[in-house]
Amino acid sequence: MAVEVYLIFNGNCRDAVAFYEQVFHTEKAEIMTFGDAPRDPNHPLPEGTENLVMHTRLSILGSTVMFSDTFPGSPYTIGNNVTLAVVSDDEAQLRQAYEGLKEGGKVTMELQETFFSKCYGALTDKFGIEWQISYEEKAK
Repeated sequence: MAVEVYLIFNGNCRDAVAFYEQVFHTEKAEIMTFGDAPRDPNHPLPEGTENLVMHTRLSILGSTVMFSDTFPGSPYTIGNNVTLAVVSDDEAQLRQAYEGLKEGGKVTMELQETFFSKCYGALTDKFGIEWQISYEEKAK
């Protein structure tokens, strides 16, 4: 199981990723946009936000750093733009960590299957730290 840094931007994620690619001489990131995601009528994308970055990652000096623009229409506040992501192929361990972290905290998204993970959830723990929990199979 890994704990990785997740940086959130306010519409300028592509620029930040390009900057870090150059600074750290990384491979070009594969970018998933909000427009790439299946449409959800309960959470429609505002017009013109389809090309904002939903998710990407870079390997920087041996560490994975993940990036996203804030979800269109969601508030962006300096301070909540860094989250910790727990990524593992051990679903039971992820569920146990999620249950522990949510005690006294605030759930943003209950653990559930999404189009990008069979087990994903997000919350803020009782100390104000934002966490993302995500199942990801190991590459074989």
